[in-house]
Amino acid sequence: MHLAIFDLDNTLIGGDSDHAWGEFLVEREHVDVDRYRSANDRFYQDYQRGELDIFAYLEFALEPLAQLSRGQLENLQQEFMREVISEIWLPRAEELISRHRRDGHHIMIITATNRFVVEPIAARLGVDTLLATEPEEVRGQFTGRVTGEPCYQGGKVVRLHQWLAHNPEFGSSEKWFYSDSINDLPLLQQVEHPVAVDPDARLRAEAEARGWPVISLRESQ
Repeated sequence: MHLAIFDLDNTLIGGDSDHAWGEFLVEREHVDVDRYRSANDRFYQDYQRGELDIFAYLEFALEPLAQLSRGQLENLQQEFMREVISEIWLPRAEELISRHRRDGHHIMIITATNRFVVEPIAARLGVDTLLATEPEEVRGQFTGRVTGEPCYQGGKVVRLHQWLAHNPEFGSSEKWFYSDSINDLPLLQQVEHPVAVDPDARLRAEAEARGWPVISLRESQ
């Protein structure tokens, strides 16, 4: 069985769920509005430049998970899916996943965004496997810390290799990887079929130089 791997943010959905979750918390006033919005925007700009300090960002981004009850978080999660994610949904992304599924491929999302934010998105897309940054939990409560390797830049390669070690039947399979971001260059270089999806300027230049396919999943393009 072959493996079709997808980045999530700005690839399968038309926005960044991590940044959007921060904006959502600001709008609901569950965080310090001015401080949180400013930091959220600054970290996102660092990410777009490929300069994000992932551990500093996770210390910031996971803090609200530790401050809110599980019931509050689950209610917010449902509202976020309904009010935010539904607005940036990409039907063409679902069609692409369906094509791979019809070909018998195992469908994986691999994303730097934490599992709490992305798990319902992955469930709606019906993927087989989700590899995400893992927020630590103790007795059902988030601690505000990360556990394991963050699923970011070269960390995506590490996490994929860890998964393959536990799923050796995929070790020799052909692998596709779809991404929009220069941050995913390490994994794009590892697979047989790298594809740039609505790429940022730096990834577009890399893809064109290397002869990789460049596609769009946006309705208006």
